[in-house]
Amino acid sequence: MNKTTSPDLKSWVNIPGGSDFTIQNLPYGIFKYGTKKPRVGIAIGEHVLDMSFLYKKGYLDNLFLNENVFKSVSLNRFILLGKAYWNLTRNRISELLQEDNTELRNNKEDLKAALIPMVEVEMLMPVQVPNYTDFYSSMEHATNVGKMFRPNGDALLPNWKHLPVGYHGRASSIVVSGTPVQRPKGQTMPEGAEKPLFGPSKLLDFELEMGFIIGRGNEMGTSITTADAENHIFGMLIFNDWSARDIQSWEYVPLGPFLSKNFASSVSPWVVTMDALEPYKCDGPVQDTPILPYLKFDGEKNYDIHLEVYLKTEKGDSTLITESNSKFLYWNIAQQLAHHTVAGCNMQVGDLCASGTISGPTPNSYGSMLELTWRGAKPIVLNDGSERKFLQDGDTVIMKAFCKKGDQRIGFGEVTGKIVPAF
Repeated sequence: MNKTTSPDLKSWVNIPGGSDFTIQNLPYGIFKYGTKKPRVGIAIGEHVLDMSFLYKKGYLDNLFLNENVFKSVSLNRFILLGKAYWNLTRNRISELLQEDNTELRNNKEDLKAALIPMVEVEMLMPVQVPNYTDFYSSMEHATNVGKMFRPNGDALLPNWKHLPVGYHGRASSIVVSGTPVQRPKGQTMPEGAEKPLFGPSKLLDFELEMGFIIGRGNEMGTSITTADAENHIFGMLIFNDWSARDIQSWEYVPLGPFLSKNFASSVSPWVVTMDALEPYKCDGPVQDTPILPYLKFDGEKNYDIHLEVYLKTEKGDSTLITESNSKFLYWNIAQQLAHHTVAGCNMQVGDLCASGTISGPTPNSYGSMLELTWRGAKPIVLNDGSERKFLQDGDTVIMKAFCKKGDQRIGFGEVTGKIVPAF
């Protein structure tokens, strides 16, 4: 455990009980405030710490930065500086915010400018994403889907326990939390139809996932080992990979999803660093099938991140519809990245890799409507008495994620998206 994650740390900033943004967290994001240009911020309690202002006023002089990387529309410029600078910055901010440090706390003028109420800022996309990869790493999810779509065959395909299945997705349609999600249109082949129909998806779904951001790339023709993988990852965020199930079931053979996935994916605005997540590492499921040497690893590589999904109707009623955990992932992020690069793929700073739907072992821990309603056969009853098989126009999906150990907690905030009618 590094000193910035110590449960003994206290801050002079007022941090409400149950807050995601404790002094042990210090996640990064991009925010806009008033007429000022976008800039880098760090979440602390109910406030955003303006990193550009701190740099300008000399609070970060000990970092020896030669340009203001914090006045930027994305985190990419800061991430490019490398892990040594990430650590220096994290240590300095932790120091500034600790309860016995008066440097910023006692400078009332600077404090007012540097610490901005979170409700007054607009959060933007945290990173510019050059490339996006979606994995399929939850055995429970893959098994559930296999049972539904291959009832007379094996739930898992022969390759599933030998490699982390994944595909390259669309990066340009990844949007920040709060962005409305338009119901997609495409071809579908309803049961009993003789030819495909065209129109809005009727089986719109969410997928509960976590994503990680590449912080250091590799040269084309080289690969990243499981032992070194975490040194190439800057941090993690919540990822909602919206899915049009009826479009997907018609188009996915033989190459996989296309229109059913490329219309939108939503991310939370705060990126939690791997340093902050270190105390929450844990063992993952036992991998009971022998794997090739490049996928083997030592130590704890999964993360104990509690996940929740709420469905909010236009009436304003909100229902907790599932709870899961990233520790259920069969393939961990080190294995995902090692497999991604083993053929020589060159990762780039800002690349985003998502876990695939994270489902747990029980029906109330499934990570998609497809599973929760078992393909529509078992509708969900919401708190207002209405039912859902899949998502309706006007529904808002809210995903939350946090780690907790005793009284210590860090979190990711939330990612939200409201379904609006097809264009």
